[in-house]
Amino acid sequence: MRCMSLRACIMLYFQLVVMAGTVMLAYYFEYTDTFSVHVQGFFCYDTTYTKPYLGPEDNSAIPPILLYSVVAGLPTLLITLTETVLFLVQYTSQEFDRLEKTVATGDCCYLNPLVRRTFRFLGVYTFGLFTVDIFVNAGQVVTGNLAPYFLTICKPNYTALGCYQALRYISHQEACTGNQDDILHARKTFPSKEAALSIYAALYMAMYVTCTVQAKGTRLAKPVLSMALVCLAFITGLNRIAEYRNHWSDVIAGFIIGTAIATFLVVCVVHKFKGKLLLNEDTAAEWQANTALLAMDGPLEKYITSQNHITFAEVT
Repeated sequence: MRCMSLRACIMLYFQLVVMAGTVMLAYYFEYTDTFSVHVQGFFCYDTTYTKPYLGPEDNSAIPPILLYSVVAGLPTLLITLTETVLFLVQYTSQEFDRLEKTVATGDCCYLNPLVRRTFRFLGVYTFGLFTVDIFVNAGQVVTGNLAPYFLTICKPNYTALGCYQALRYISHQEACTGNQDDILHARKTFPSKEAALSIYAALYMAMYVTCTVQAKGTRLAKPVLSMALVCLAFITGLNRIAEYRNHWSDVIAGFIIGTAIATFLVVCVVHKFKGKLLLNEDTAAEWQANTALLAMDGPLEKYITSQNHITFAEVT
C-alpha cells in the first residue's frame, strides 16, 4: 500500500510539472516577444491581401472573449454535471463506498471516485487546450502567414518601394507604414487559433458524451448533440473566413490540429473515458468471500490485507 501511494504521488508530481511547463510555454508564446514572428514578404498590389479590415477582434461576430468563455466553461459544466449524475446513479451504495475506502485506499488519502474522474477528464481537457495553443502559436511564429487584409493595414508606400509592376516582391519589414501592433497581428494567421480551439472543444465534448452516457433513449440524442457541437465549431471557422480574418488554409490547418489533439487525448490518454472496474472479474468471487473478513478490525484483517493478491483498480 505504501509503495502504491508513493508511486501515485510521484506520478501526480510528474503530471503537475508537465502541466506547469505547458502553461509557461503557452504564456511565453502568447504574451511575450520571446519568439519573434517570421517576416513574410508580399508582391506589390497582391489582391490576396487587400481584403477590407473589419476592425479589431473584439468587433467580430464571435469575439475572443465569447469563444474562450464557451471553450473553457461549457466542457467544465458538461463534464461536472454528467459525472455527478453518473456517480449518483452508480455509486450511491454505502456498502460499496465503505469497501472501496477501506480496501482500495486503506483509509488514507481517500479521494471520492466522482472527484477523481472529474478532475482527470477536466485536467486532460485543460492540458489539451494549452497544447493546442502552443501548436497554433508555434505555427504562426514560424510561418508568419499574412492575413487577407494585410495590405489594407500595412499601407505600403508603393512609390517609395518602386512598385511599378505587380511582380515586384517586397520582403523587408520597414515596407509597412501602418499601426505596428495591427501589422504584427496580421502576420499571425496560420493556423487559425479560433478554429483549432473550437473544434478541439467540440470533439472532446462529443466523444465524452458518446462514450460515457449509456442511458436508454439517448441513441438519437447523443449524435444530435455531437453534431451540434461540431457544427458550432465549423461556424466559427466560416465566420473567420467571411470576415476576412483568415484564409481557407488557415482554418483547415486549425481544424486538423484541434482534431488530432482531441483524438489523441481521448483515445490514448483517457482511453475513451472508460473507467476501470473496482476489481478484476477473475477475483470477483474471492472478493465476495473475503468481504466479511476485510470489514473486521484486528490482526486477521491486517494479515489478509497484506497477503491478499486481489487487485483493486481505482475507479477512473
